[in-house]
Amino acid sequence: MSDLKTINSCDKFAHVSIGNIEEFEGKQFIKDASGATSCEISFGTLPTGTSIPFFHSHKGNEENYIIIKGKGTFQVNDSVFDIAEGSVIRVATNCDRNLKCTSKEPLTYICIQAKEGSLDGYTMTDAEITDRENLM
Repeated sequence: MSDLKTINSCDKFAHVSIGNIEEFEGKQFIKDASGATSCEISFGTLPTGTSIPFFHSHKGNEENYIIIKGKGTFQVNDSVFDIAEGSVIRVATNCDRNLKCTSKEPLTYICIQAKEGSLDGYTMTDAEITDRENLM
């Protein structure tokens, strides 16, 4: 498992890192280190031929899986389908889910968990252009 590192933070942001994604192994939850209040983010890696050791379901949170590297299969209830780098899978509440690595390389993914139905505004319905000096 990688060591989660807090690089810098204050009351308005947190910058954390799991390190080199190519070397990442295991499962790492980010919420506590980043101080997130709206979602849980985790990084996961499955070696060739392995799956998550259990099926699970969530009562209030949907999950969005983003496949970063590798190939595999994903199961939601009784539906099984292929996944690969670039796949994004949303799973609603009260559905059993699991994934398995079928590629020769490990399957690396990000999972974002948030309360189902809670997204009120996004992109430009929640954002506004501000007038700030660019210091970069």
